[in-house]
Formats: sequence, structure tokens, C-alpha cells
Amino acid sequence: MNGFRHVPLINGVEYSWADLVVNIGGSPVVGITKVDYKDSQQMDNIYGAGQQPIARGYGNITPTASITLLRKEVESLRAASATGRLQDIAPFDMIVAFVPLNGGAIITHKVRNCQFTEDANAIAQGETKNETTLPLIPSHIEWI
Repeated sequence: MNGFRHVPLINGVEYSWADLVVNIGGSPVVGITKVDYKDSQQMDNIYGAGQQPIARGYGNITPTASITLLRKEVESLRAASATGRLQDIAPFDMIVAFVPLNGGAIITHKVRNCQFTEDANAIAQGETKNETTLPLIPSHIEWI
């Protein structure tokens, strides 16, 4: 063998959608069907003498996020806007927690100072649910 050893699962349970709890502005969101967030950082190799990098430079960290919500959830959020526009809702924190049903370790991520950058609606004949993906602009993500 090549030294690879198979390690069996300890309890056979992985974090899953059933463990997910999302709060927006301190309120739980139940009409959520997808959450997506990440951050990326500019990194460049720095060259000097020779052909290989001699150092690395680090630039800005850029966070991005989006949520997919059912129509009732979107309209509930819209009610929090004085103008009816999602983009006019004040910055809010989105807390994403994985709370395992089997009592395992809780994982919490904080997507800070989010604002909606778009408002949209689309539905087609034959669809049984109306869900919309809404992009967010966060200030940063705390990967706690």
C-alpha cells in the first residue's frame, strides 16, 4: 500500500442542512433554501533575482454572500424597509450556525454588515414554490 490508511467515521454523522440555523438581524429565517458566503484574498508572488518567487504580497480580502429565500420570507424582510426596497434595509449581521441534532460541536460563522444589492422576483408556470436568490454585500466574515 502507499501509506494511506482508511479511518472510519467516528459517529457516521456529518454537518448537514438539517443542522443549519440562520439568523438575519437577530431573527431566525425559516424560509431559506440556500446560503452561500465566502471570502477571497488577493495574493501575489514577488520576484527578485532568479526565476522563483522570493516573497509573497497580500492584498485586500473580498467577502461575498447570497441567500435564496422563499417569497414569504422576502416579503417579511421587505416589510422592514421604509421604502419597500430590500436595498434600503440598514446593514445587518447574518449568523450561520450548524447545530448538530446529535449534540456535536456547534460551528458559527458571522457574515457582518450585510446589505442587499438586488431585489428580484421570478416564477414560471408549473413551479410549486417561489424562491429568489438575493446577493449580499458584507463587510467581512468571522469564521469562528
